[in-house]
Amino acid sequence: MNCFGRLYWSVVFCCACLLPSFLTADQPNVLLIVCDDLNTHVSTSGYPHITTPAFDELASAGVTFRRAYCQYPVCGPSRASFLHGLYPQSTGVLDNQLDIREVRPGTVSMPQCFKDAGYWTGAVGKVFHNAKVDPGGAVWDQVFRFENDELPMVTPMREKFEAENGPVTEGKSRRRWREFYPTIAPQTRGQAPGYGPTGLRDEQHKDGKNSRQVKKWLNDKVSENRPFFIACGLQKPHVPFLAPKKYFSMYPKADLKFSPASLEFWKTVPKLAQTKRYGGFGFEFGVENEELRREYIQAYHACISFIDAQVLVMLDALKESGHWDDTIVILTSDHGYLLGEKFMWGKVMLFETCDRVPLIVRVPDSIGGTSTTPGSSSEGLVELVDLFPTLGDLCGVSLPAELQGQSLRPMLRDPKLEGKKFAYTVVSRGENLGRAIRTQRYRYTAWLTGEELYDLQNDPLEQTNLANLEDSKAIIDRMRRNLDRIENEASARKR
Repeated sequence: MNCFGRLYWSVVFCCACLLPSFLTADQPNVLLIVCDDLNTHVSTSGYPHITTPAFDELASAGVTFRRAYCQYPVCGPSRASFLHGLYPQSTGVLDNQLDIREVRPGTVSMPQCFKDAGYWTGAVGKVFHNAKVDPGGAVWDQVFRFENDELPMVTPMREKFEAENGPVTEGKSRRRWREFYPTIAPQTRGQAPGYGPTGLRDEQHKDGKNSRQVKKWLNDKVSENRPFFIACGLQKPHVPFLAPKKYFSMYPKADLKFSPASLEFWKTVPKLAQTKRYGGFGFEFGVENEELRREYIQAYHACISFIDAQVLVMLDALKESGHWDDTIVILTSDHGYLLGEKFMWGKVMLFETCDRVPLIVRVPDSIGGTSTTPGSSSEGLVELVDLFPTLGDLCGVSLPAELQGQSLRPMLRDPKLEGKKFAYTVVSRGENLGRAIRTQRYRYTAWLTGEELYDLQNDPLEQTNLANLEDSKAIIDRMRRNLDRIENEASARKR
């Protein structure tokens, strides 16, 4: 090889080594924390009956969006929506079984966009809905999904079972064990739903492992000379409502505050707006079982305080690793959750408690053009579909033209901005959709069999459906027109 050739390849080699650093030298890191089934029972959302100091700490350093809404109150469709920046009708993912790679091939996800831009990407826990729809190595440099250690109460039962039937991982014994396991204790009922203290330490739970994996990545400096995009999916407070005992002790059942469920609501709304999930939680319709409700609420709150402690592990790791000042942190949930309000339990409903989620965005001072007073809050309407364009905007990452959300950067700069005129949420009922829009004052929902209208200024608990009142006719007509327009926009990116 002549001198020119050696010089040429030396330059190419040096440029290749410097390329990631050169391309991303001024780009911030990202830590995206997504909780599962977390409603607004957190202190940063104004809920006074719980302790969430890590949420408070992050909020004191960032902006809290008090009116943030999911686009579909079920895990799979919600995550497909915000991870791809598209409304559910455009993703085509309208249930937990569908995979966007099959119904909308070629759609670029948020982490893929960041990886293509030169970021190191890592995921731990439930980010995409499950392992089947997770793109794995095509999107992530590293990805982990952990499980809880075996519960101490289960170990002697399993050992006895195996002595009589053989290994629980093989053949007929496996099936028999799966049938027997839910009968051991309330903790082992799974999505039946189970609840109760586990006898495990934080680090023996999957979410404890998730947060400590993030800490390990930060301490090990796995991204080397590239910025990182780390997503941590905290599985709680999704059922089963399991956490270490110390978190249950924080919420004595006798001290829990909640209102009795009103059955008047059931007389005024379309049947499609109702669900009978109360039966799965062990309730008889119309019978107020206060003792059982306290069991579930205590367990749900214990799970929230448990994940709050895991958030603190990650925030401390950012500081210890020197990345607190160059990392954007977003903390949110895929959707909310009803805990007996309206005598309903769970998700899959178009009410405030199901659709509104916590959202805190902390942007370090090192990112220009976003400075705001730490600890600010916004009452403007925003949607989870806005997360993808927001992070792309803040990080200088080129975005797919098809995204349907909008960047929250202006609201981070000035939290007093009013945000969107409407937040849009849908949910399936068979082959049809229930569709809802939330304005600053009203929530309007259209079902195949009827309508709902709530004045959230005067009726924040959505107890009184105004849709059939003569005085509401003008508002209903306006809401119908707005819903039709927004639905057309939400469906505009279908393939």
